[in-house]
Amino acid sequence: MDDLTAGTGDPREEITRLEENIEQLEARLESCRKFAAASRFAMTAGGVLLLGLLLGVIPFDPLALTAGMAAGLGGVVTLGSNNATAKEAQAQLAAAEAERAALIGSIDLRVIQNPATLH
Repeated sequence: MDDLTAGTGDPREEITRLEENIEQLEARLESCRKFAAASRFAMTAGGVLLLGLLLGVIPFDPLALTAGMAAGLGGVVTLGSNNATAKEAQAQLAAAEAERAALIGSIDLRVIQNPATLH
């Protein structure tokens, strides 16, 4: 357990805290997926622009050349950084889920033999 949960004694509170953390990590992973898609689009757009310039389909323009290179390189850099963030979030998510499973397993549950009907 981390330092935040060391002082609390109720596993149910810790499970609630972990579930909130898991939801935040899942949201971060979804954001990473969106950034990865945008990065791939930027790399593709930059590559198409450069290829069009090289093949003469697009008239040569220094600004277009610079934009193509910037989009391609920016996409590569963003994708690399985003992948590192996604891997870190995935590792944190796995750790939080494992801790939550361990806490759930440690709770002494009791079986109710004859449940009362409440209707």
